[in-house]
Amino acid sequence: MYGENVSPNTASPPYVPAPGALLADTSRGDRVGEFRGVAGPYWSLRPVGGGREWEVEPRYVRPALLMEQLRARTARLNARSRGEVL
Repeated sequence: MYGENVSPNTASPPYVPAPGALLADTSRGDRVGEFRGVAGPYWSLRPVGGGREWEVEPRYVRPALLMEQLRARTARLNARSRGEVL
């Protein structure tokens, strides 16, 4: 019918952001992190100021709001000025 071996009900893969994009994890109280990559069915995020990465299901992630981005970047700069981050 379609001339291909693809089901018409097949969902396209979710949009994968560019590495370093700031995202908010809604399953953790809108915690903001940098997108690091895909790990199986999860996305890896890392705190903007450094720290341990965490994994989250893509359905719980949204682009960080401008205010959230500003807050995260300011926190990183403050940590850097204290010598906590390179």
